Amino acid sequence: MTIVEGGVDIVPQTQLANGDVDFALAWVPKALASREAGANIVNVAQIYQRSGTLQVAFADSGIESPADFAGKTIGNWGFGNEYEVFAALGQEGLDPASDVELVGQNFDMAALLDGEIDAAEAMTYNEYAQVLEAINPDTGELYQPEDFNVISYEEVGVGMLQDAIWASGDRLESDPEYLDITTRFVAASIGGWLYCRDNVQECTDIVLAAGPTLGASHQLWQMNEVNKLIWPSPNGPGVMDELAWDRTVEIALNTPNLEGATVLTAEPTEGAYRTDIAIEALTLLAELGIPVAVTGEVYTPIEVTLNEGGA
Repeated sequence: MTIVEGGVDIVPQTQLANGDVDFALAWVPKALASREAGANIVNVAQIYQRSGTLQVAFADSGIESPADFAGKTIGNWGFGNEYEVFAALGQEGLDPASDVELVGQNFDMAALLDGEIDAAEAMTYNEYAQVLEAINPDTGELYQPEDFNVISYEEVGVGMLQDAIWASGDRLESDPEYLDITTRFVAASIGGWLYCRDNVQECTDIVLAAGPTLGASHQLWQMNEVNKLIWPSPNGPGVMDELAWDRTVEIALNTPNLEGATVLTAEPTEGAYRTDIAIEALTLLAELGIPVAVTGEVYTPIEVTLNEGGA
């Protein structure tokens, strides 16, 4: 297997639609937008069962819920990552064009820590850790969770589904060998996540050995937090939660950005996702003797101590 890394000019679902790769990992809203534009791609395994997107503010900011965004400067990344922010504003009856100041934000927490914005967009597994790895100039020690107010878009009801495995719809329908490979690929992926659920440090060490760009404590935090997005999996790992899908589609259809555009203009066409492949993959894992805790009831996250700079 060859892993093709994503990047600014490498969009996974576009690579899949063009036939350059066999499978793609992509957030559901972005992939559905590509599907609406004509890419026949299918969600065959919903790995992340919940959203990991946060908005983080200092504890003394007065921002404790999306209603408190009124009159504040709110950072977001754009590139399709902003729709949970807009959905949260809409849920509170706030006009994103006049009631808040929305600011483009880099994929880091510098603007928040420097006081340039009141609340920063963050993922549970990455940017939130960055503020906890930074030194508080008032204490000379690392910032602590109590120094911040954290709003989870999942918890406030506007979370959108994120990382999923996508396959070619045309090849699934026409090529039995590809269908078989897809099932085995999904089984291998889920098997890997099952292993990393129970072997957090070892999986972190594998990542560090393969690409030691980020520090050891940051990567351990990431592994632990990603596990929380996968487990529990109510219908089984990789199997779609229909309610979460419906919520994602509803937000994608009805939440306009500042230009008035929505992620989707129509309901996804039939076959945008299928559950049979993930279910068959779980059967394959069981036949191989790999225990599959369907709902993740045995999962308990570990405690991670972050070091300065994530070292």
